[in-house]
Amino acid sequence: MGGGAPVPVAAAAVAAPMDPVSYKVEGDNLEVVRVKLKPGQEVYAEAGKMVYKTANVNWETQMSGSGIGEKLMGALKRKLTGESLFMTHFKSDQGEGEVGFAGDFPGRIQAFELAAGQSVLVQRDGFIVAERTVKLDIAFTKKIGAGLFGGEGFILQKLTGPGVAFIHGGGDFIEFDLKAGEVLQVDTGCIVAFDESVKYDVQMAGGISASLFGGEGLFLATLTGPGRAWVQTMTLSKLRRQLGGGMGSKSGGGEARGLGALTNMFGSDD
Repeated sequence: MGGGAPVPVAAAAVAAPMDPVSYKVEGDNLEVVRVKLKPGQEVYAEAGKMVYKTANVNWETQMSGSGIGEKLMGALKRKLTGESLFMTHFKSDQGEGEVGFAGDFPGRIQAFELAAGQSVLVQRDGFIVAERTVKLDIAFTKKIGAGLFGGEGFILQKLTGPGVAFIHGGGDFIEFDLKAGEVLQVDTGCIVAFDESVKYDVQMAGGISASLFGGEGLFLATLTGPGRAWVQTMTLSKLRRQLGGGMGSKSGGGEARGLGALTNMFGSDD
């Protein structure tokens, strides 16, 4: 047999990636993300996050996973993160459609355009909507201290690309680009998201008296670079405290949170 040139692989054998969805974030006190969907494009969202849709956009509620085992495991994971058991999927079969999504309280929306394999860790309840190519999973904090005193429990949400995903947080956002070894100390409830490369831990904030009466609680979260981190200026617990908590609110911050933390550590009369 002659040594002919190798037969080239047909271009059609390699699936072309779907064009990314186009979007626009609008608003002020409660932002909304407006997602444009071409035929064949699909996004999935947390239940209850949709604000509006055009009539040509179809929606369907599904459990994540391809088989019954994956669906049950996905439901268990979502239960652990405090989310609903189902996701709502949106796609347009006829022409270009549009869907709008927003958070549940005043704040901002952050878009993450993730490359293949790139991950970002997000606070519980932060996820809103993502392209179908983005994987939503859970991530456990690596140290018991972070889970016990981190304000958000042991579990964070993990978004992995490729694709664009959107999250929501309270108030305004501050973005930090941490260098290798650079440390940022943050109120435990104010962390919105951070790159997977950033190390997360929780440490005691100074002495007992300063922690109890200094207005910042007993513990601070520490984020160590390299990587990006996003911090929110308002948390849901702070909003609840201002709306009707005060010193008696167990979910509040400042002195109330410091005293509440001490009470919870040593027991209460409730």
